[in-house]
Amino acid sequence: MTTPTFDIDAALAALREGKDLNGKDGILTPLIKQLTEAAMKAEMEEHLAKEQKPNRKNGSSSKTVKSPSGSFELKTPRDRSGTFEPQLVKKHQTFLTDEIERKILALYALGNSYQDIRGHIEDLYGIAVSNGTLNAVTDKLLPELQAWRERDLEAIYPIVWLDAIHYKIKENGRYVSKAIYTILALNIEGKKELLGLYLSDQEGAHHWLSVLTDLYNRGVKDILIACVDGLKGFPEAIESIYPKTEIQHCIIHQIRNSLKYVASKNQKAFMADLKCVYKAATLNAAEAALDDLEAKWGEKYPLVIKSWRSKWPTLSTYFKYPDYVRTAIYTTNAVEAVHRQFRKLTKTKGGFASESALLKLLYAGILKASERWTHPVQNWNLTLSQMAIHFPGRLENHISL
Repeated sequence: MTTPTFDIDAALAALREGKDLNGKDGILTPLIKQLTEAAMKAEMEEHLAKEQKPNRKNGSSSKTVKSPSGSFELKTPRDRSGTFEPQLVKKHQTFLTDEIERKILALYALGNSYQDIRGHIEDLYGIAVSNGTLNAVTDKLLPELQAWRERDLEAIYPIVWLDAIHYKIKENGRYVSKAIYTILALNIEGKKELLGLYLSDQEGAHHWLSVLTDLYNRGVKDILIACVDGLKGFPEAIESIYPKTEIQHCIIHQIRNSLKYVASKNQKAFMADLKCVYKAATLNAAEAALDDLEAKWGEKYPLVIKSWRSKWPTLSTYFKYPDYVRTAIYTTNAVEAVHRQFRKLTKTKGGFASESALLKLLYAGILKASERWTHPVQNWNLTLSQMAIHFPGRLENHISL
């Protein structure tokens, strides 16, 4: 049966009638089909000409191919010996170009559900894609994710923020809560860089130790300042791998935890006094304000005051630096911003069918977020100069002066 030739006059008439070039019933779809099949026939002729053993054509097989111009049945030529491997449209390929795959991944990285993605692809290209197809496309992120998680890292990072976020993941037929450990850093150029994602059954200092060990094995030999939440045992975990790293506990986490133990009627007054502590201009002023806080509220809220006292060495690290350095390190807001991005991606999902389903979605979000991390943070040169003073001998071999 001879394939009908593309009728240019009929196409122009259809175009004048307002029909679309692309998408469902697109005018170009028959042309794309004919050009593709003609090119594959040429591939077959070239293959047969190069064959050393006797071989010949053996009809064709059909499959549905999706293209930006619409779906069509593609006839793939076959040879008698079965040695022909088409290159234009490979044996198991169902998309004619990677444009549709790029669009699927872009929609996926924005947090769209599979249902929404199917609708967008149908509107754009007039083709129907199944959940299985979408899984196959998004699963292509998994090898890339694995390579990213195992990549070599720089020898030193001036500032690193560490925090965890929790998700429900299906395991043995039921959903369990697991922690995703997120490591965000400022590299020597002052640009944000996500060093890794780590999954654990629960948040704890023991697992943080394995996370830090992995960073060390991937090349991170020094961290100047680590900004962390109030997890018990975390400073000890850091010290065991990076003994010279300064630790700054997140002030915001500490404030939130403190307010849990303050009666609602006293919270406004308590916060006004507490602000004098963490907003003080100097360490001496902060310690004097902490004394005043204890004198006023110590009998009523001894657990709160005890917490500030016991953690004061790591809560007060930032006071030795000027304002532009303090802003960067006194909270874990930088990594929490990444977690807000994660929540946007996952807000419509109550849980995940597997760990890989969660990780590939978060990785897609990382790729999207990191597109904005192309410039150094504000006042980075001044910050680096301050750190060179506070950490003598640890930066000189890594920066150009």
